[in-house]
Amino acid sequence: MSLATDQKPAAPATSTVGGAVAYQRLLAFASLVALLIGFSFASSNFMQTSNMMAILQSASVNGVLAVAATLVIITGGIDLSVGTLMTFCAVIAGVILTKMGLPLMVGVIGAIGAGALCGLCSGTFVTKMNIPPFIATLGMMLMLKGLSLIISGTRPIYFNDTPGFDQISRGSIIGDIIPALPVPNGVLILFLVAAAASFVLSRTVLGRYIFALGSNEEAVRLSGVNTDRWKMAIYALAGAICGIAGILIASRLNSAQPALGQGYELEAIAAVVIGGTSLAGGRGTILGTLIGALIMAVLTNGLRVMAVAQEWQTVVTGAIIILAVYADMIRQKK
Repeated sequence: MSLATDQKPAAPATSTVGGAVAYQRLLAFASLVALLIGFSFASSNFMQTSNMMAILQSASVNGVLAVAATLVIITGGIDLSVGTLMTFCAVIAGVILTKMGLPLMVGVIGAIGAGALCGLCSGTFVTKMNIPPFIATLGMMLMLKGLSLIISGTRPIYFNDTPGFDQISRGSIIGDIIPALPVPNGVLILFLVAAAASFVLSRTVLGRYIFALGSNEEAVRLSGVNTDRWKMAIYALAGAICGIAGILIASRLNSAQPALGQGYELEAIAAVVIGGTSLAGGRGTILGTLIGALIMAVLTNGLRVMAVAQEWQTVVTGAIIILAVYADMIRQKK
């Protein structure tokens, strides 16, 4: 007996849970507006168009990573490797495009494919070897960090001889049409990824199983569903999305930096939790995650504009992560 494809899991469909998610989204959006107003009063440079575009550009990479993390966290898991996986995919793109001299599209597909493969490996560790997601993805994070350094020879890979690569993130298709609205392509890609992920969560069988696994995995297993297969597919999809983030950050920097990536997973997870996704699984939305990613980008940019020292910016980020997790715990108790 298997779950019917037209039947949504009971837990996420309840009005209580839906109301809690909507309330958290509203609270996150109010926090975003408050930050924008506060920083605009604190610095006259904050609301300038160039700075707003910089915030959106920064949010594009973290936002895509946060979308990947959302899919895994809703299942009740965690993926600590999203940051280093992003870097690894950027390095793979660098090898394909610069050392092999293959076409641009091949490099993009190769990076996304590498991300999906690594995500599948993480899912296999969790499902087939019964390793807790925290440990499995922590190990994957360290392996990918080392592999990025080995493959690149510990040196950055530059894309100067790859025409059009920097335009993937820094170009502006919208700006070419509407010069007064120079929205970077990276932001457009973020919204496309978010829209696709939202469609998967709300309109596909995979999305229903994502929520079902987070709500009650044992009940899903007893229904005759191959939970291992679905969970591996979820981790693979999240890995592919990390590959897109790798292309975005490499295009933005016009280089693949093998030492970059560690620490991005914390901001991604913070964005997910701020947006209302529960670390216990079974509840979350992509829209909330986008709001959370914008909050993190606005906060980082605002502190920088106000000339707050980098070390204090790190302190603030850490405090936000603690508060976000604590708020999630309170929501769970209620």
